[in-house]
Amino acid sequence: MSPVVDVQQAVCIHRTADSEVVALRGADLAVEEGELVALVGPSGSGKSTLMALLAGLLRPSAGRIEVLGRDVGRATERELLVHRSQDIGMLMQGPERNLLPFASVLANVELAQLGARAPRRVRRRRAEELLEAVGLEGASRRVGTLSGGEQQRVALAAALSTGPKLLLADEPTSQLDHENAERIARLLRAARDRWGTTVIVVTHDSELGEAMDRRLTMRDGRIGTEARSGEQYAVIGRDGTVQLPADLADRFPPGGRALVIRRASHIELHPMRPTDDER
Repeated sequence: MSPVVDVQQAVCIHRTADSEVVALRGADLAVEEGELVALVGPSGSGKSTLMALLAGLLRPSAGRIEVLGRDVGRATERELLVHRSQDIGMLMQGPERNLLPFASVLANVELAQLGARAPRRVRRRRAEELLEAVGLEGASRRVGTLSGGEQQRVALAAALSTGPKLLLADEPTSQLDHENAERIARLLRAARDRWGTTVIVVTHDSELGEAMDRRLTMRDGRIGTEARSGEQYAVIGRDGTVQLPADLADRFPPGGRALVIRRASHIELHPMRPTDDER
């Protein structure tokens, strides 16, 4: 079975009149059906760019990106629009980008389901269930009167309302207190268990990251390390490059050398000290 997400050597260059910024530098990623994956890393590492590429909001400058069997780089705008409305749930960073402020809470979640073409009674029942799951009452209130955290929860309910095959959520807990952040983590797992939804989140929330099946760290435009089941792994690039975990950076400074020793069961890296001639 093909992965839900298959990214191979993706490059994305943001061009302006005066400059070019390389946001992704040969990123590779495979996500299987039903996985819960967190993308973490410093600002500017390429996390949000990768999410925009998966959603078809950006096109890759090079490389190949397949989402649910569709080649994002070659799909037409109409195909991508249908893709987003029927197969993908999206939660962009900042709740105001996901909601209609003058519509009610309930109406926002119902409207998000229009692309699925379900009967209105089905849309309403699903909206009510999801709003209950995120802990929101007063479905008749206008979204614009809600706090930022409440809007964030409405936006997640809307993103999940179609029972999407893939949910892309950028900082879903950024404006939430600890209790509601835990509620969101439980809801993401419930979406996987109930609908088989594959979930990819961008987050700076360490607890949400640890609640996912895998936590992938991005640096310099590609995925460098992966954490799962309490273990941390370096991700090998297609060109053989390895990004070491950040806590080893002081042992292996940029430009330094490492002695590589191949053993029968493992490979050892030893930092080399500069010689007297190099000092």
